[in-house]
Amino acid sequence: MSSKAFSQILAHLNQQSLYVLDPSLSKSDYVKLDLSIHNKALEQVDVSTSETLETYVNNHIKTHNAKVAYGGYLETRNIYKRSTYFNDTNPEAERNIHLGLDLWIAAETPIYAPLDGEVHSFKNNTNFGDYGPTILLKHYVDDIVFYTLYGHLSIASIQNLRVGQSIEQGQQIATLGDASVNGDYPPHLHFQIINDLQDYKGDYPGVCAMLDLEFYSENCWDPNLLLGL
Repeated sequence: MSSKAFSQILAHLNQQSLYVLDPSLSKSDYVKLDLSIHNKALEQVDVSTSETLETYVNNHIKTHNAKVAYGGYLETRNIYKRSTYFNDTNPEAERNIHLGLDLWIAAETPIYAPLDGEVHSFKNNTNFGDYGPTILLKHYVDDIVFYTLYGHLSIASIQNLRVGQSIEQGQQIATLGDASVNGDYPPHLHFQIINDLQDYKGDYPGVCAMLDLEFYSENCWDPNLLLGL
């Protein structure tokens, strides 16, 4: 199914208030954050350390009198160069295009399910620069099956889950982790919508190479179709 068809299916859902963070947050509490290769300000930031990047993100939030920074869908980034997990000698095969929406906010922030679903799988993805603790939910909307992924969570978030567990819309499913457990990033949620999970469990690529962009841009839909930020 194409992202256009999916957006049509979700059109009626957007009449509701769908959220993954505290529903009391208003749209004015969110500020867009550009972490792309086109952001010249990042050339002056040592993005190889979570501490320096966190300072940059927090200053951006504070400067705009916001509470959450968001963005990153299909954004080409340099921040993954620090990890061999993403690198490749062929520039076109280097994984640096972000496939989800990042929501930058403090560790231990509660995370909520935007829709009814069930726990498909979960896992602690411990590679440097990876998701850390991750949850995948399975959803059914108008006879369509799709998945949502929640990455960079706390360890506690996956300790008492079970596969097949029913999840209700608006139910708290997790809290955010800090850099010591989340792949060494400033605290944030990586939220991703996936059409075909391709037999992955507890994981799915959140960053792709230019060579694979056509496939992943069709298989991983814009999370703002759901959240409308």
